[in-house]
Amino acid sequence: MKKLTLDDLEVRGQQVLVRVDFNVPLQRNADGQMVVADPTRIRAATPTINAIARAGGKAILISHLGRPRGKVDAALSLAPVAQCTSQELQMPVHFCPATVGEEARAAVRALPDGGVVLLENTRFDPGETRNASSFAAALAALGDLFVNDAFGTAHRAHASNVGVALRMRQAAAGYLLQQELAELRRITVDPARPVVALVGGAKVSDKIGVLGALASSSDALLVGGAMSYTLLKAQGYSIGHSLVEDDRLSDAAGIIAVAGSKLHLPSDHVTSTAFGNVENRAIHVGDVPDDRLGLDLGPATAAAYRRAIMEASTVVWNGPMGVFEQPAFAAGTLAMARAIADVTRRGATTVVGGGDSVRALRQSGLDREVTHVSTGGGAMLTFLEGGALPGVEALTSRV
Repeated sequence: MKKLTLDDLEVRGQQVLVRVDFNVPLQRNADGQMVVADPTRIRAATPTINAIARAGGKAILISHLGRPRGKVDAALSLAPVAQCTSQELQMPVHFCPATVGEEARAAVRALPDGGVVLLENTRFDPGETRNASSFAAALAALGDLFVNDAFGTAHRAHASNVGVALRMRQAAAGYLLQQELAELRRITVDPARPVVALVGGAKVSDKIGVLGALASSSDALLVGGAMSYTLLKAQGYSIGHSLVEDDRLSDAAGIIAVAGSKLHLPSDHVTSTAFGNVENRAIHVGDVPDDRLGLDLGPATAAAYRRAIMEASTVVWNGPMGVFEQPAFAAGTLAMARAIADVTRRGATTVVGGGDSVRALRQSGLDREVTHVSTGGGAMLTFLEGGALPGVEALTSRV
C-alpha cells in the first residue's frame, strides 16, 4: 500500500484509536436483552484488535451503529456489542457510555496496556456525519495513533474516519482494510479473464456508476433484480407494473450502448399480481403482462447466468436477483450463490459484497466457499466505479 499499515506502527505503550465497523444487527434474546444477531463484522476486526493488544497497546475502539441522526438512542447503544466483542476476542472489553469528553478520557486512562475499550456510538454526536472539526478533535485527543479498520465506511468522509485521521501523528490501515483493498484490486487491476460481473438490486440510480464501469471492464455484465426492468424498458420491452425508474431511462440507454453484447438481462421472469402474492406466482417469457410485476429471475435466465458464471475466471457479485426477503422469490439469488461457489471450487477468483448477496451466501451455507466476502457493499461499489475512498485517502502516506 501507499499508505501506512498497522505493521508500520510501534504501538507498545501507545493509545491506539481504532475505527472499526461494528454496525451489526441486534435482537432481543429470550431474557429480553439486546444481543448481537450476527457477529461477522466484529469477527473480521479481531486480527487488528488482537495485534494491538498483544503488542502492548491500548485499543480504543470507535464505531457507529444504525442511524440515530445525532441523538442518543438507547436502542442503538454499543453496550451489547462490547459484550459480543469480548466473547469474540476471549478477553475483557470495557464499555464506555461516552464517546468523547472527560468520561471517555478517564476510561482510556484506566485501561491497562494491552487492554481494549469500546466507546459509545459515534453517531450519537451530530458532528460525526458532518465531519465536524470539534468532534474530530475530541476523538483525536483520546489517542496517540489511529488505525482505520472500517472498510464499510471508507466511502464516507466522517469525523471518526477522516477528520480524526488528519489530526493524528500517524494514521494507518488495519488488517481488514488492507485485505479488502487487496481483494478488490485483485479483481480490477489486470484480473484473470473472462471477468463476469453480476449486479442486482432495486434501483438503477443506486448503481449507475458501477454499471457503467463494469460495462467497460467486464467481459459479461449480468443484471437482475428490479433494476433490470428499467434497462428492459429502455430496450422497448413491456414490463407490466414492475418497479421502474422512468427518470433514469436515458441513463439505462447509455449503459446499454456502452455494454453492447456484454449486457445480459432476464429473458424470463417469476411474476405475480402484487408484491408478496405467492398464490398468483407464475413464469413469463419476454414481456411482463400489464397486470403483473417481475419479482425474480425465471429458470431459463438463472440457467443462462449460471453458464456465464461457470466460464469465468473472475466474478464480482453485488445485489440480489429478486425479492430475496421472500422465499418464494429467492430462487434466482440462491442459484447465483451456488454458481459462484461452484466456479470458485474450479479456481476462479470470486468477490461478493452487498447485504442481500452476502445473506444469500450464508443462507446457502456457502459464505466460506468464495474467495472473499466484502464487509462493505457501498464502499465496494465506490471502489469498483473508480470513486474516491476518503477513509483511505486520509491515512498517512508512506515516505
